[in-house]
Amino acid sequence: MPPLKPAVQALGDTAVIAWLRTLLAKGPQALQREHLRYQPQAVAVPRLHLILLDTSGSMRQGGRLALAKGHAARLIEQAARAGDHVGLLCFGGSGVELVVPPGPARAAGAARVRQCGGGGGTPLRRALDVANTLLAQAQRRSGIGPAWLWLLSDGRTLEQPAAPRGTEHAVVLDFDDRSPAIGRCAAWAERWGAEYRLASAPT
Repeated sequence: MPPLKPAVQALGDTAVIAWLRTLLAKGPQALQREHLRYQPQAVAVPRLHLILLDTSGSMRQGGRLALAKGHAARLIEQAARAGDHVGLLCFGGSGVELVVPPGPARAAGAARVRQCGGGGGTPLRRALDVANTLLAQAQRRSGIGPAWLWLLSDGRTLEQPAAPRGTEHAVVLDFDDRSPAIGRCAAWAERWGAEYRLASAPT
């Protein structure tokens, strides 16, 4: 899984001296404070990574849920290293659970992934409704950059939800390792204009 990168945004309140413009303003005079000209610097703005983890009964088979939890924990750890924000939703037989509310990522938050139980159905549409609400709330906050949505699922549901809203990028991580694969995750990604990845053991 490639490392996460923070969004970058130019902010006027963080600047360095633009020496060429400063020297032109100074001319032959001695350098004074009023001659100084500044060049805004690009500073990192935290991106929100919202993770939707499928904990349905089909994910409990063949170690798929354990593998997906490993990926989710890795995403949280990478977000923490990048200075990003993260949120974690689990969805399965118990409904949709907000395990990690959106906020600054902490490496210790990866341990929260283990709290997600497994079993039951796959309320994907409801999970995306909750995700859309969280993403809309994040957009209204200042100091938060673009949002990424990560869907970790084996695609074993007949629901055909609409594409998530309010994201810069969406990734569908497919845990359907059975043969033949049903291909629903790939179909969702194509319909949503999202990136599709076939899950493998985290390295």
